[in-house]
Amino acid sequence: MARAPHNRSIWSWALYDWANSAFAMVVIAGFFPLVFKQHWAAELPATESTYYLGLANAVSSLIVALVSPLLGAIADQLGLRKGFLIVAASLGIISTTTLYWVEQGHWQLAAITYVIAVIGFSGSTLFYDSLLTVVAPEKRVDRVSALGYGLGYLGGGLLYASNVWIVLHPADFGFATASDAMQFAFLLTALWWLLFSIPLLLFVKAPDGHGKGVIEGVGDATKQLITTLKQIPDMPNTFLFLLGYWLYIDGVDTIVRMATDYGLAIGLAFSDLLTALLLTQFIGFPSAILFGRIGQHFGPKRAILAAIGVYILATGYSYWMQAAWQFYLLAVVIGLVQGGVQALSRSLYTRLIPKDQTAEFFGFYNMVSRFAAVIGPMLVGLTALISGDHRMAILSILVLFFAGGFLLSRVDVSQGEEDAKKVKPRY
Repeated sequence: MARAPHNRSIWSWALYDWANSAFAMVVIAGFFPLVFKQHWAAELPATESTYYLGLANAVSSLIVALVSPLLGAIADQLGLRKGFLIVAASLGIISTTTLYWVEQGHWQLAAITYVIAVIGFSGSTLFYDSLLTVVAPEKRVDRVSALGYGLGYLGGGLLYASNVWIVLHPADFGFATASDAMQFAFLLTALWWLLFSIPLLLFVKAPDGHGKGVIEGVGDATKQLITTLKQIPDMPNTFLFLLGYWLYIDGVDTIVRMATDYGLAIGLAFSDLLTALLLTQFIGFPSAILFGRIGQHFGPKRAILAAIGVYILATGYSYWMQAAWQFYLLAVVIGLVQGGVQALSRSLYTRLIPKDQTAEFFGFYNMVSRFAAVIGPMLVGLTALISGDHRMAILSILVLFFAGGFLLSRVDVSQGEEDAKKVKPRY
């Protein structure tokens, strides 16, 4: 009985992944690229709409990257991890709802609203990640992190499957067109996100602040952030991990954000793309859970390197892709490793940072991942615009996986853990 409250906080925390992963799946990876290309920006050339889609992802990621470390430090100082999570999630939920009302041809408004929604989603993820060390015992951190990602894939997949059914049979649900049904999916996503955020708000207790006022807390957070930056040379393995993570997660995120656009560009039917994405989600659920056990047994670093190897093979294969069944095969392969590389990167990072500065350090983690999402989509978008060849654009992602994997292989996890224990906050 004594473990019940602890387990309740773990499941409540993990359910937020179930909640906000619906946005990542339904909006970012699924319907926004389709509605943007076929409805809002239908009058633009295909390569131009790809460029603006990449630009929207890049701008949102850049904004989050610039403010994440400071917001994380402030959250640590004032004990506002949950409070900031609520604000960011609310911004994302309201903006996602707004996408439902954007009319055809208004691609600029759609892009701006999407940017705001992604900012809210990414910001909430920062504070959600920082709560991992609060709810998970050190020995279970790999499995708890994987549980979150696993539930995220399952929850996002269930909502996505429901929306796919509606989109493929719009008349049965009272919609005139598939585009109308896809816009309705944005509304359902916002409601899902709101509903399943409630357990975390009720049952996860964030650490208290240091009894300071807002002005004093912001000032001290700024000083602490500067101090942390000066301490980075004393944490070389943490720094090296962040560099490697920056590159390989860039490749992962770019594939998620641009896969649908790529499939459309090479002539695949949009129904095949929806089905393939759904396949990735449901395979991702058990695979993420399995990767948590693999990481616990063999070490997260080895498991991540194996997953990067799979991504390299899959990216090379995508260049030659011609038929829908090949896209399905690619979806299966990506589903096997996507959740694992995300979950174990998060849990590995918790080993390399001070335990009482997690929001601040996850601010850097979030900053790195957002800067990665600036480079990747822009790389693909610009390559497509300059070369006119979508296949060459997708192949450009390979350099990110090779470079990221090499840097990760140089990380000494044991030494990184020792270095992190020596870092003390200065309040």
